[in-house]
Amino acid sequence: MNLWKHYHIAQTVDDALRTLTAAPGEAKIIGGGTDLLLDLQQGRHPPVHTLVDVTQIPTLTALKIREGELFIGAGVPHRKIAASPLVQEHAQALAEACGLIGGPQVRNTATLGGNVAHALPAADGTIALMTLGAQAQVGRLDGHRRVPLGELFRGPGKTALAEDELLVGFYLPLRGAGEASAFKRVMRPQGVAIAILNLGAWLRRAGDRIAEARIAVGPSGPVPRRMTAAEAELRGQMLDDDTLQRAYQAILDEANFRTSRHRATKEYRQHVVGVLLRDVLTTAFERAGAG
Repeated sequence: MNLWKHYHIAQTVDDALRTLTAAPGEAKIIGGGTDLLLDLQQGRHPPVHTLVDVTQIPTLTALKIREGELFIGAGVPHRKIAASPLVQEHAQALAEACGLIGGPQVRNTATLGGNVAHALPAADGTIALMTLGAQAQVGRLDGHRRVPLGELFRGPGKTALAEDELLVGFYLPLRGAGEASAFKRVMRPQGVAIAILNLGAWLRRAGDRIAEARIAVGPSGPVPRRMTAAEAELRGQMLDDDTLQRAYQAILDEANFRTSRHRATKEYRQHVVGVLLRDVLTTAFERAGAG
């Protein structure tokens, strides 16, 4: 059985969008294909009429400073992001997250846009982007729009993107004075694809205190999201044991950890998130001071 009927290699964003809207049957965007092709081959997704390859579109493969922001195209592979000096300077949490995704073969092919569009609540790239205040650029034939990343998600595997829309890329603020980020995860020793828990944090340091902070934990519920109650506990505080304990308790109150037979128990995740929180915040705080 053919898994698709037509394969189109788009050269521009409009070319991809026209093909999406004109296809007589279901059309799907394909970048690295590390999720979609497996889903098609293993029957988790029915055959489609058209695959629209976006790997040749210059905008989607760009990684550069654009009008005072860091722009990362949705088609940029994880390996390139992890190795980029620009990303390491302005979005270190994302560089660390992309360097942990899959193995070398997957990182060479899989894209950041695919990681986000798959809409899994523990996607490493997505969790890092949430902490960095990323906005997504969404394209359609009648114009483009920018939306906060968190507004893209509707549930596990479900996004707010319409069938005639394309995820073009992501805008991230450039790193300012006293700012830094970090990302870490705990995974099962049997393989690199199953994360037990991950945590990303961004903060701005003012002397010996945290002026602002953003934290995201995955999975902490049906969609990727920030831990806003924990962020509030950190704001204006010194990074000491009391502050960390309050932030940890806020995460336990806010997150919806559950037991998964493929990943870990709820109780283990509740324990691990405290370890990750201390480790990631300490790392980011030290980086902010060094920067």
